Formats: sequence, C-alpha cells, structure tokens
Amino acid sequence: MTTTGSLAAIFALRMFGLFMLLPVFAVYGAELDGATPLLIGTAIGAYGLMQALLQIPFGMLSDRFGRRPLLLIGLLLFVIGGAVAALSDSIHGVILGRALQGAGAIASVIMALIGDVVSEQRRTRAMALIGMAVGSSFILALILGPLLARWLGLSGLFWFTVVLGLAAMLVAVWVPSPRVRSSEPLPAAQRFRTVLGDPVLRRLDVGILVLHMTMTASFVVLPQLLKQRLGLSLEQHSLLYLVVLVGGFLAMVPLIIAAERRGAMPIKRVAVGLLIVAEILLALAGNTLWHFVLALFVYFMAFNLLEALLPSLVGRAAPAGTRGTAMGVYSTSQFLGVFIGGQLGGALYQWVGAEAVFLGSAVIAVGWLLYLRGMGELPKLDNRVIRLASAQDWDQAASRLRSVPGVLEAVVVAEQRLALLKVDNKLLDEDALTALSAEVQEPRA
Repeated sequence: MTTTGSLAAIFALRMFGLFMLLPVFAVYGAELDGATPLLIGTAIGAYGLMQALLQIPFGMLSDRFGRRPLLLIGLLLFVIGGAVAALSDSIHGVILGRALQGAGAIASVIMALIGDVVSEQRRTRAMALIGMAVGSSFILALILGPLLARWLGLSGLFWFTVVLGLAAMLVAVWVPSPRVRSSEPLPAAQRFRTVLGDPVLRRLDVGILVLHMTMTASFVVLPQLLKQRLGLSLEQHSLLYLVVLVGGFLAMVPLIIAAERRGAMPIKRVAVGLLIVAEILLALAGNTLWHFVLALFVYFMAFNLLEALLPSLVGRAAPAGTRGTAMGVYSTSQFLGVFIGGQLGGALYQWVGAEAVFLGSAVIAVGWLLYLRGMGELPKLDNRVIRLASAQDWDQAASRLRSVPGVLEAVVVAEQRLALLKVDNKLLDEDALTALSAEVQEPRA
C-alpha cells in the first residue's frame, strides 16, 4: 500500500467508526440513563468541539516530535474513548467517551505528513484520494450504521469503533517516515504568530470553515426533507447519496487535472460558484426527486473539489518551518465550521424554514467568493533543510541563502543549526545552492 493509500485508509477507518453513529444515536441515545435532547446533542457535538480545540496542539507537537508518534497517540485516544462510551449506561459516560474520541485530533497530522512525503505535483491528487476516502466512509456508514445497530446495539457500535481504531493503528505503524526528517523546529509562539498573520492562510482557513459550516447546516435539514417530502426511507437516502457522490467525484476529476495544469485558483472560484448554485437548487427543489438529485450532484462535485484543493493550497502557502502548525489551524477551522454549521442549520430550520437554511448557506458562500477576490495563484514550492556550521553569522547565512535564485524563503533556527528553505524548482539555481550549501553546512566527519 502506498503512503497516500495508507493515510487514506487511516482516515476512512476512523471516520467510518464515527459516521455510522450519526443515523442511529438520536434514537438509541434516548434510552441511556439521564438522557435529554440537550445532552444527546452534547454527545454528538463533543467530538467536533474537542477536535477543534486540539487540532492546533497536535499539529504543532507533530512538528516537534514527528508525525507517526502523534498519529498513534491520537488513534489510541480514539480507541480509549470508544471503550469508555461502550461501557457506559449513562449519557454522561457517553459524552466523556465521545470527547476522548475527539481528543485524538490527527487530521492536521495526516495532512502535514502528506505534505512531507508526497511531491508537489501529486499532492492535489493525494488530497483528492483522502477526500474520496472520507466521503466513501460517510456513505457506507449511512448504509451500514442502522443494520449494525440492529444487530449490535449502541454499545456494540462503540465497540466496533474500537476495532476500527485498532485497525487504523496497525496501518499507522507501517506508514513510511520521510527520508529527510521534516520537523519544523521554530519556537511554537513564532510558528503560531507566523501562521495566523499570513493573509493567504487566513483566506484558506476561512474557506474551509465556510465549506464545512454550509455542509453541516445543509445536512441538518436534507435527510428530513428527503423523508417528509419524497417519502424516502433511510436506506434509500444512502443509495441516493452513493449515486450522487460517485457521479460528482467522476465529474470532479477533469477539474482536478485542470487545476494541476492551469492553476488551482481559477478552478477554486469555479468550485465555490458551483457550491452556490447547488445550495440555491436545494432551496428550489420542492417535492421533486430529480431536482434533489441534480442539486446533490452539483453539490458533491463542488464539495469534493474544494476538499481536494484547499489543503494542497495550505501546504503551498505555509511559510518555511510552519507546515504542521498551518495544518493544525486549518483543521481547527474545519471543525469549528462543523460546530457552527450545526447550530446555524438547526436555528434557521426551527425559526424560519428549510429553504432558509439553503439560501443562508448560499449567501455565506457568496461572501466567501467575494473574499477570494485579488488572491493570486500560489507557486508550487518545495522545502529544503540544510544543517549549518556553528561558527558563523546566522543572519548573514540566511541572507546568502536567500540570494540564490529560486530560494524564496530562508529561516535559520540557530539553536538547532538548521536553515529551512522554500524553493521554486522552476527558478532554482541548483549549482549555486549546492556551492553555497557547501560553504555554510556543517562539515561531515
């Protein structure tokens, strides 16, 4: 199995274990001791809240201690949380278990690891595979969740998440480490300030927040509309999602190829435009099945395309020495979008109506499209790490490295005698960099 395939498998196994609870927890959770609608909602939301709080710490710790150890720690927390929830007869115990599962916030670590080991030219396709793995696990979970719940009960479902978490840990053990250690040894405060202060990264973080906010808000309403207006059973919902997801993914592939050849930003704007169209179509679908099918086809095409493009752009935009931290902030924004979208969708649905949820999501997406104005294409850059000799002027060494054609950034970490470079391979003078590296590098024994 390739590195990308292994990481996609970890994502899929873990997310399947979580998604399969969604169509059944509201029913089975009501039977727990002390359960109320508010506490059932808290149990569902506890996972997303903990993910949002801990993505940045996990990303930053992976910069310091490596990706694989943090992957295993996160999956272990997921397994422990599943066991706590499975052994609990009360809603409070399940809330604790769900919070522990969410504390294993490894999404930022996985995306940073892809940036470490996958070349820039193949990174968008790798992210597309991750997105497809997550989407596929969501669909399979909706199909199999009710069936497994009927056989296993709520406790059995949580034990099943434990099994899936252990399987993901086995896969994580075999994930290859980068040939060159890509730790990002800048001080945490410096990395955090750099990432939050970067205007390009802010736009990308807002983008993923809006994407998942509108997705969650829409799917708070959509299953009920399919049941009430069209009379579709939950199993038929799953088949509908499967058809439109696969169709949307196939339609997305040419746009992914175009993004790699012609630039990601024009395709990203097209995808946001398609998202707006899809939300408007959902608002106008009424009681007609084919209207819902068309709207969901457009929606999944746009959603999968944006899920593929955004993390790849974060990897390009992250300043030298901050990739893991940048991915942590990005993942935090993603889960905050899920949390906010759930609240927004429920409020609009209760107080205004279903169409208001879709139209509100469209308006928010229009704001996102306007926010993208003036954002230019990001160059495809590679990262280099050079170990420096101790007896030299650090500022002068950084200045000399930046003077090499094609070296866009050079950050020196004096404490560890490292120079972190971002280079444009199309412009890089390899001979000049090699010659200068020989002057400033630590001599080999």
